[in-house]
Amino acid sequence: MNSGISSMGHQQTLLVMPDDGVEAVLNFIAQARHELRLKQFKLESEAVEAALLQAQARGVLVRVMLNPHTSGGDRWNDAAFERLKAAGIEVAWTSDSFPVTHEKSIVVDNTAALISTFNLSDKYFTETRDYGVITYAQVAIDQVIAGFEADWQRSFFSPDLSIGLVWSSFHSRGQMARVIDAAKERIWVQHPKYVDSVILERLITARNRGVKVRVLCGGKHGISDWDIYDTFSSLRIMEGAGVKVRRQKHLKLHVKMIIIDTKSALIGSMNIDRSAFDIRRELGIETDAPEVIARCVDFFNFDWQQAIKYSPPDPLDPASHEQGELAPDPNFIHD
Repeated sequence: MNSGISSMGHQQTLLVMPDDGVEAVLNFIAQARHELRLKQFKLESEAVEAALLQAQARGVLVRVMLNPHTSGGDRWNDAAFERLKAAGIEVAWTSDSFPVTHEKSIVVDNTAALISTFNLSDKYFTETRDYGVITYAQVAIDQVIAGFEADWQRSFFSPDLSIGLVWSSFHSRGQMARVIDAAKERIWVQHPKYVDSVILERLITARNRGVKVRVLCGGKHGISDWDIYDTFSSLRIMEGAGVKVRRQKHLKLHVKMIIIDTKSALIGSMNIDRSAFDIRRELGIETDAPEVIARCVDFFNFDWQQAIKYSPPDPLDPASHEQGELAPDPNFIHD
C-alpha cells in the first residue's frame, strides 16, 4: 500500500485487489474504536462480517447500509442483513430514492474513509482487479459521513463538488467529463462498461486533439445483455478514432479508473453508464497524490502488458461475442 499527500493537502492510501487482499480491509475496520459506518452494494465476505462483529464487541457503534437488490432483482444481501441484525448491529437498507445504491464506502471513527471499486465479497479480494482509496482529509471524511447520514435518514444530500469527491446521482457525469477534458498528453481508462455517449464523445475529442488514449476493457465478461450493444459499439467507435483498446484477461476487470497524464486519477464505483450517472447512488474520489498515482500507473502498465489487442465484435453478430472470452459467471455482473 502506498500513501501520499495530494495537491489539496489530502493524505491518501491506495489499496489494490487482489494484491492487498481482504487483510487490508480487515485492518482498516480493526482501527475503529468509537464508530463505524459501512455502505455497500454487496456484502458476502465472512471475514468482513466477523470484523464488524469484533468491532461491535469492543464497543464500536457499527451501522451498516446494504443495497437491497440489483437492477435485475437479485437479492444478494438478504443473508448478511439478517445475520448482522440478529447480532444486534444497526443495519438498514439503502435509500429508496435510488433504484440501486452502488456506493462502496467505510468510515472509521470520523478520521478515515475508504472509497472503493470492490464489493465486500471474496471474489473481489481474489479474482478481480479493483482499487480503493483511503482518505484522511477531514473535509472529505465529513462529506462521506454526510452522505451516509442523509441516506440513513432518507433526506436530501447536496455535496460540495469542489473537494475531490465524485457523487451520483446528478453530478458524476460532469465531473468525469471535466477530468477527461483536462488531459494534455494521455488518458488511460480501465473500465468494464461504455454506455454513455457524453463520455464517449469526450474521449474521442481528446484523441482528436492529440491526446494518446488507451482503453483497457473486459470484453463481454460481466456485461449484461442490454449493455452489450452500447459497450461493443462504443469500443468499436473509439478504436476507429485511433484509441488503443485491449482486453484484460489475467484478472476479471471490475475496477473503474481513469488516469490523466500519469499525474491524477478518478477512482470510484460508477461505471461509464447512464444509470450510474443519472439515477444510482455512486461515490468516487479524485487523487493526485504522487505515491498513489505511481502505484496506479504501475498496475495499469502491468495489466496493459498482460492484456491483448482487442477488436470488439459487431454487436449485431452474437455468434462472434464469445470468441476469446472468459467463462460466464452469473455472479459477476456489472450492474
